[in-house]
Amino acid sequence: MAQSQLQALNPKTAGRPSALYSLISYQIDKRHYVSVKLEQFCLIATSGFQFSLLRHFPGFFLWVSEFKLVARFFCQLHYPLPRRLELPVFARFASPVPFNLPVLAVTGLEQRKPKLGRKNMGWITVTIRIVCLFTLLWSVNGIGVNWGTQASHLLPPDTVVRMLRENGIQKVKLFDADYGILKALGKTGIEVMVGIPNDMLASVGGSMKAAEKWVAKNVSEHISSNNVNIRYVAVGNEPFLETYNGSYLHITLPALSNIQSALIKAGIGSQVKVTVPLNADVYASSNTYPSGGDFRTDIFDPMLKIVKFLNDSNSPFTVNIYPFISLYTDSNFPVEYAFFDGNATPLNDGGTLYYNMFDANLDTLAHALQKNGFGNLPIIVGEIGWPTDGDRNANIEYARRFNQGFMSHISGGKGTPMRPVPIDAYLFSLIDEDEKSIDPGNFERHWGIFYFDGQVKYPLNLGTTNSGALIPAKGVQYLERKWCVMKPSAPLDDPQVAQSVSYACGLADCTSLGYGTSCGNLDARGNISYAFNSYFQKNNQFEKACEFPNVSVITKTDPTPTVGNCKFPIMIQPYYESAGRRLGCGQMPLPLVSVLLLLLLTVVQH
Repeated sequence: MAQSQLQALNPKTAGRPSALYSLISYQIDKRHYVSVKLEQFCLIATSGFQFSLLRHFPGFFLWVSEFKLVARFFCQLHYPLPRRLELPVFARFASPVPFNLPVLAVTGLEQRKPKLGRKNMGWITVTIRIVCLFTLLWSVNGIGVNWGTQASHLLPPDTVVRMLRENGIQKVKLFDADYGILKALGKTGIEVMVGIPNDMLASVGGSMKAAEKWVAKNVSEHISSNNVNIRYVAVGNEPFLETYNGSYLHITLPALSNIQSALIKAGIGSQVKVTVPLNADVYASSNTYPSGGDFRTDIFDPMLKIVKFLNDSNSPFTVNIYPFISLYTDSNFPVEYAFFDGNATPLNDGGTLYYNMFDANLDTLAHALQKNGFGNLPIIVGEIGWPTDGDRNANIEYARRFNQGFMSHISGGKGTPMRPVPIDAYLFSLIDEDEKSIDPGNFERHWGIFYFDGQVKYPLNLGTTNSGALIPAKGVQYLERKWCVMKPSAPLDDPQVAQSVSYACGLADCTSLGYGTSCGNLDARGNISYAFNSYFQKNNQFEKACEFPNVSVITKTDPTPTVGNCKFPIMIQPYYESAGRRLGCGQMPLPLVSVLLLLLLTVVQH
């Protein structure tokens, strides 16, 4: 948009002292429309936002009061309204129009007679009193979230979907094709990316019949019978990670091809596209600058085949970018370069300045694509975020700073130096997952912008709610207010303590303990109590889960410290998908294996 040529004529206030109006005249040779969902239109109409064109069109500032009056009246009508509105846009652009055209002409339309000279033949000049919905619309359309389910206690899908809708989140990326989740997403209009796990790649890649069966069950059925807005199938998840030692290197493309063919055969190939979420380690720079970007030499040929396939099938390239990981793995990494505040010393790539790692990383990929003849291939940022616990750099403040900075960074739609277009991205992640592998680090269980129970972690404005704040999950049901802690009379040097803590942490979640973590300031008894309680809560407060030999006791006094961010949580009630409802701990078999092991430990000690 920065290169778009808009021809303006003398902005006026049009005799309205209470508000500033701009009368902008465009010469146009094509009439454009933007399709906007009714709920988005009305959300903007009733919000308190003011919108500015100063960033992209210096000299123009458009006040939205007139638009809001008209739109509020429209949205409050009681007769049935269409689900989507087609809003006209009038503009002539010298460069390609990126994604959704931002300038929506909604009021005061007036057509003038065209001049009939050869130069102006077929053109008209339109004076429009416009409203710029630019920032908010791109925020609504451009940001999604990853919804993972590697947790011991999941919120009911309906609860999560309600939370998504109340937060104005219009896109969600899944890591599988869970029936209950897809059913809950039905008829919501939320765009969905379903996933095929890596361990299924061999099956769908080795058999066209298996691919067709998967598509029929997990895509076609949900679209036709439940009106789920499935837009993408993610074939695998970071299958080329170096830690996989090439396990999926030669099966990913066949899986991608078979799923694409199955979608076409099912008649939904134009609606649903395939993609492969890849880690940013599939490309690198030969000179430490974005301009030196190319695909890794050891996977160059497979990567090029996948890129060509995506290009030929009009599918996007999906990449996961994590500045936090760079900071975590490299003690010399400049902290400020991970964020978007502009405080870092910029990287000068032949005159192009990069003030943050995200832009530099994404442009390294853009250069790699361009270098190999695919410079126009669309890019989706499949995962980006910052964890809140489990490491000294994984904390509430850094996570808020990064995610809010990222939202502000992409809200203008200016993209990166190599890709000056709106960025399509999915935050990682929606909710904490206490059963994720901690092989990469203890922070893996703390990526959510919400806690495990759907409660807000920190202030974050996604630009999608009237209040500018996240809205927590509603109607969450918790277990009884009781905790398992270290018995006050038990000595710290009791030989049972170390074994019990090791056992509890091995089967529960102690990633909030340690240097620089939220509970890193607990004393020895506090650490032990945290471990015991984590195990106790994960096992639904089953009494036997607090019978560590002579060193534990159940209490109804909250052991959470009064200072700091450390919490001794109470678990939410278990939700069993097959039952489709929440059940109390006495109504459903528990994960008794760990409890039986604890009983065995007790017997052995006696």
